[in-house]
Amino acid sequence: MGTLPARRHIPPWVKVPEDLKDPEVFQVQTRLLKAIFGPDGSRIPYIEQVSKAMLELKALESSDLTEVVVYGSYLYKLRTKWMLQSMAEWHRQRQERGMLKLAEAMNALELGPWMK
Repeated sequence: MGTLPARRHIPPWVKVPEDLKDPEVFQVQTRLLKAIFGPDGSRIPYIEQVSKAMLELKALESSDLTEVVVYGSYLYKLRTKWMLQSMAEWHRQRQERGMLKLAEAMNALELGPWMK
């Protein structure tokens, strides 16, 4: 990650160049990020402002994962990474519970195998 993030502007709370060095990087399932960031990433500016960090998302080819790159001061980027990973896990568990409830409901209705 030796290059600067491709953005039109860098938020005022991010100090250039020191906060752009050594970003926190992690991967999250793309469907979970859509739940976190809203349609078309509409919540990203708000999350950046509240967390005092800058986010960059990179879709990984041949995978359902997206790489999340977090820039900012040391504590802010660690806190933002933890927050986003926690939110992704919460959404994953919520979707999993929904699928289990759906399976239970289908079993309760005794739907034939052609309906499953």
